[in-house]
Amino acid sequence: MIPRSEYPRPQLVRDAWINLNGEWDFEIDNSMCGEAKGFQRKDSLAGKITVPFCPESKLSGIGNTDFMLCVWYRRDLVIPEEHKGKKVILHFGAVDYLAKLHVNGHYVGEHRGGYTPFSFDITPYLNGGKNNIALTAYDDIRSRNQPAGKQSMAFNSHGCFYTRTTGIWQTVWVEFVGESYIKGVRFGTDTSTPAVNIKAELCGDYIGCTLDAEITYEGKPMGKASVDISGNTASFSVALAEKHLWEVGCGRLYDVVLTLKRDGNICDRVSSYFGMRTVCLDKRAFKINGKTVFGRFVLDQGFYPDGIYTAPTDEDLKNDIVCSMQLGFNGARLHEKIFEPRFLYWADKLGYLVWGEHGNWGLDVTEYKQIEHFLPEWVESVQRDINHPSIIGWCPFNETWDSFGRKQNDMLIKTVYRITKALDNTRPVIDVSGAYRVESDVYDVHDYTQSVEEFKAHFPAKEKGSASYSSDFLKKYHSHRQQLDDKAPLFISEYGGIGWSDAFLNDYSEAGDAWSYGNAPKTKEEFIARYKGLTDVLLDNPYIFGFCYTQLYDVEQEMNGLMTYGRKFKFDPAIIHAINSRKAAIEE
Repeated sequence: MIPRSEYPRPQLVRDAWINLNGEWDFEIDNSMCGEAKGFQRKDSLAGKITVPFCPESKLSGIGNTDFMLCVWYRRDLVIPEEHKGKKVILHFGAVDYLAKLHVNGHYVGEHRGGYTPFSFDITPYLNGGKNNIALTAYDDIRSRNQPAGKQSMAFNSHGCFYTRTTGIWQTVWVEFVGESYIKGVRFGTDTSTPAVNIKAELCGDYIGCTLDAEITYEGKPMGKASVDISGNTASFSVALAEKHLWEVGCGRLYDVVLTLKRDGNICDRVSSYFGMRTVCLDKRAFKINGKTVFGRFVLDQGFYPDGIYTAPTDEDLKNDIVCSMQLGFNGARLHEKIFEPRFLYWADKLGYLVWGEHGNWGLDVTEYKQIEHFLPEWVESVQRDINHPSIIGWCPFNETWDSFGRKQNDMLIKTVYRITKALDNTRPVIDVSGAYRVESDVYDVHDYTQSVEEFKAHFPAKEKGSASYSSDFLKKYHSHRQQLDDKAPLFISEYGGIGWSDAFLNDYSEAGDAWSYGNAPKTKEEFIARYKGLTDVLLDNPYIFGFCYTQLYDVEQEMNGLMTYGRKFKFDPAIIHAINSRKAAIEE
């Protein structure tokens, strides 16, 4: 049985493909001399691994949690007879960190970045029979020259840093295309008309072709259009017969089929989807389709006990969202990690709001030159995910600080913010979550105060029309950079972190000492009272547009989840749901 056998790219699906997950040859190469030793030409390597699980994970069959500076993967590939004569595109969902590909001993190309996909046309390197596919991955998070998210730079996991991920951790697959094919598509919706704007990117011999678009909603025809191709992009609009808005809890999606033709013959066909909705910040409020929505977010770190960065099944991705909604959350901060497209697909389907974030921790942000190690991957991330209606905002950085005796480089932060806005002007952007504000659409605050009374003093709910950011806490919090704008929208994007570990419920053997924020409650009743008190403060404040509770589930030694690492509820979810879901002051 092939692990993670579902098609990995739900917004550009092609029928002619083969999933390459499963058993590969594998070898650790900490001397980083494998290429000199001819590993790229070997018929086998020292061990075996189950792809797409990283070698640190149990599901990989390796379970080596030590540092691995370089690893090698190898497998055979035979092109089926029905696909011979077509172009062969080899795709990697994500490889941490620097990946180099060889086919039949020939260097094909490389990709830098541990979170975003890449692909190569390997057709020129193939022979008529069995082909040797070799991938090398170099990974050195201690260099401070690569974003590593919550991967521990120490030997052991500790505090809020966890087991590392090296090498392949998302699906590998090949697909087969003709001389002309569709490489990508972007959708822009107009909720007032209604209509959808389509921009398709084409490859190969496309001059003289036509591109057809057929759009349906729940199987019912909604509209179609055709355009003649005269360049490598095709832009056109399709009027829609009916308007179905994507909303919180109601992921209404239109299905799209794009067909590239020449002289009436099909060159390529892909399926996709889009959601019709608008998002904006209006004074202090966050609005979806013009309606104020309070963001009841939860911190989701995307870790799994047996798969580390990789969910064991597609159903596990969906279930994290389902469980979150059972707890009364309407969305999540996808924290210090660029999540895989299948998670975003389920968020789209279920009407779940998410903030897209990079795993910037580990990268030295005190020097502007580090932009070369951050920006290309971040741009790839935004371009990959820009069509997902569930993504309602971007946050490239989390908690960047002065370090190594040097000041944070504000120009780096500002450049990334402005480029993000240029890539996507339809969503708000937080420059840095929970730290110095350089240039941002939102005032973003982290506050792990455990005393309800002290927490309340930090966020006074003043009468409407009076100053909302008058507390000493907020004045100090934002004193480092720009002058405080009293009318800016306020997001408490991390709070709580209340520790609770129940030996009966917890099905994970912690590495190291259990860790959480502040003093843990003595009883479940005390936990619920504290949770309600802190959350009520934020719901009752008419100047706050959303909160994000830390966190959805425990991760290794971090014990502040509302579920265990194995995804068992610690408390009756109905109780948490009732606390989270009552009407917020800003929604009145």
